[in-house]
Amino acid sequence: MSRYFVGLTGASGHAYARTLIRALVRADCDVDVSITGAGCKVLRHEQGFDAGVEGEKLASVLAPWLGDEIAPRVRAFTGSAVEAPPSSGTSLTGGVIICPCSMGTLARASVGFSSNLVERAVDVALKERRKLILVAREAPYSTLHLENMLRLSRMGALILPASPGFYHKPKTLDDLVDHVVGKVLDSLGVKHAVGARWKGIPKPDEDRGLDGARLAPPAEDEL
Repeated sequence: MSRYFVGLTGASGHAYARTLIRALVRADCDVDVSITGAGCKVLRHEQGFDAGVEGEKLASVLAPWLGDEIAPRVRAFTGSAVEAPPSSGTSLTGGVIICPCSMGTLARASVGFSSNLVERAVDVALKERRKLILVAREAPYSTLHLENMLRLSRMGALILPASPGFYHKPKTLDDLVDHVVGKVLDSLGVKHAVGARWKGIPKPDEDRGLDGARLAPPAEDEL
């Protein structure tokens, strides 16, 4: 069993965080979660849950957001809780995942600036040489964004953009979310069954989508 830290920021894509936390708990992992002030606004807008201004209500929405069976394995901390266990290197963790990661959080992390618990957790992961995954969510990337990513990558962080693939022929938004979350879990070394794995290009009589249905060949006017 391991404990992971998941930080939510003001970037769009909190559905990724929900699926990730649920998958970690189902893999018998404990999770610490914190959210920035901007992240609270995005969580409210995209997922419909009010975590307060700085995450002071986050603990109260874990069950409705994540599910009653998941919430007991999750510890919630406000963004200002710099005294929380994840802020110290002596608090062991299997890894830190910022999901989704805004360009502001990424920029501050690249220069060691910690203004909240999420950024402090990143700083700790870097200094302790622990697994750090930044699920960047922005488009397009500016030169400054790319330079910040390169700086963090050279320090040991894994930059994993929230860019789902389509080769697994997704049928729903959940399929796209699962594709990215599955890559995060693989990078952490966590066993899971989230998303579809590539098994090569199927033969014509085996060309099926995620639901198992045979896919019709393209019409002549589509070729």
